[in-house]
Formats: sequence, C-alpha cells, structure tokens
Amino acid sequence: MVAGNLSDAACRHVRIRRLAPVSSPPARRSLEEPSASRLSADDPRREAILAAHRLALAEGRCGYADPATGLFVLTAAALAERRRCCGCGCRHCPYVP
Repeated sequence: MVAGNLSDAACRHVRIRRLAPVSSPPARRSLEEPSASRLSADDPRREAILAAHRLALAEGRCGYADPATGLFVLTAAALAERRRCCGCGCRHCPYVP
C-alpha cells in the first residue's frame, strides 16, 4: 500500500471503527478549511498540509500522507461520511467548531 492512498477496503475499515455519540452537527465551514483548534493559521506546515488535503479531496481519496511525518491523515470528506465525531482528535474533523 502506498502511503497516503489507502485501498477501498482499508477506507471502509477506517469508517467502521467504533464511534463516539453525536455531540454536535457538522461545523459551518468548507470541508477544505480545518478548525483553527486542529490546524492553526500560523502553523509553518499549514500550506503544505492544506495542499495535500485539497489534492486528496479533488481525487476522491479518503486521506493523504502528512507532508512532515508521512502518517496517514483522513480527509474531512471521509470523516463526514461517519456522520459523527469519533473523538480521536482528527485534523480535518468536520464536527469540531
């Protein structure tokens, strides 16, 4: 498996994880814009992270490799499919205000 590009089966597995109860509706912001509490405006990696996230969204992938660490990061679209926050502190969680 290539870093940042999970197979369809792996993406389905990520979505099946045990989920926390719904605590709030999705935040009112674009899926391309993460919460400031998860990715601050002054983070030096911000532009590279957002570029990788936008590319993954545009290509319909469920995630991307973090530009700094290489760790797999789920996109906001993949997280929105869960319909609730999992409580894991995801960078692009669409449920965090």
